[in-house]
Amino acid sequence: MSKARVVVVDDSAFSRRTITKILEGISDIEVVGFAANGEEGIQKIIALKPDLVTLDLEMPKMDGFTLLRILTTRFSVPVIVISALSEADKVFKALELGALDFVAKPSSSASTDLLQIRDDLEQKVLQIINHIPKDFRRFSLPPSGENRISTPLPRRVRPPGGARQATIDLVAIGSSTGGPPALQSIFSSFEQKYPFAVVVSQHMPAGFTRAFADRLNRSSAFDIKEAEDGDPVLPGRVLIAPGGMNMIFEVCGGQVTARIVPPTTADRYVPSVDVMLESCAGIYRKRMISAILTGMGNDGSKGVRAVHKQGGFVIAESDETAIVYGMPREAVATGLVDRVVPLHRVAREILIRGEFI
Repeated sequence: MSKARVVVVDDSAFSRRTITKILEGISDIEVVGFAANGEEGIQKIIALKPDLVTLDLEMPKMDGFTLLRILTTRFSVPVIVISALSEADKVFKALELGALDFVAKPSSSASTDLLQIRDDLEQKVLQIINHIPKDFRRFSLPPSGENRISTPLPRRVRPPGGARQATIDLVAIGSSTGGPPALQSIFSSFEQKYPFAVVVSQHMPAGFTRAFADRLNRSSAFDIKEAEDGDPVLPGRVLIAPGGMNMIFEVCGGQVTARIVPPTTADRYVPSVDVMLESCAGIYRKRMISAILTGMGNDGSKGVRAVHKQGGFVIAESDETAIVYGMPREAVATGLVDRVVPLHRVAREILIRGEFI
């Protein structure tokens, strides 16, 4: 079996050497070239035809964003961004432009601290090499606002007092690789708040989810925030599980609140979708919808079983749009998914199930 070919693009000579050393420690990986800026990166990618590119964002001559735009329009090579926590908002912009995933670079890039990313980089590189076909395609999301749902609340479901009687109280969403732009697409599609709460577990390291939640909040009618311990779960609010932690729920004085807890050794993926869904199911039962979006692995499949057992409704993103059809495929394999739909139908499916349209 031939080795997977990787090109490393980073303006720091130290980072290039360290990333190369990490990658070459993986038996199935061969670093075939490196570049110090986007211009060199394009030349190397054209000449070497790699299976994967690791990419820094801030570089001279041509930055990582420009290179990404070129790669997504002319090539089909998967890209992993390697960037510092201080550039969190830029990372999410890169994911929207087509990068598949990212690895958090320590703030002290000129020291052996960079070796701390070894496990995360190895895991993500191997996942992409082993699970992304060489002819993979990126699903193009509609421009922000183009897929908005603005259907007014129907009169027939308003009780005499005028308050909307919702048939669901919670939507719980799980996602991983490809999830940030998918979640952006879903939340930006709503032009108004609806009377249900949303909770999200997106696989992400510590330190990035606050910037991610803030970015989502800027283009959504819902109030979106990184969850804090003790936050109430409220209609019209979206709570994003903090990176590196799990989010569970408890009822205190009739109010459901979020509890932020550390993962256990059994939690392979964090924040854990399974842990979140199992906790939600016991509280919301048939008054909840769960949605499993793009991502590698099987996180969410146990949670889907719990939701179904309690009478909840389960949606999975289809292979048609999922960047990585791993988590949705495993959810569907349980035989307990109620609807399989492309990404641009997920928000509408939620509203249909909740009898809002």
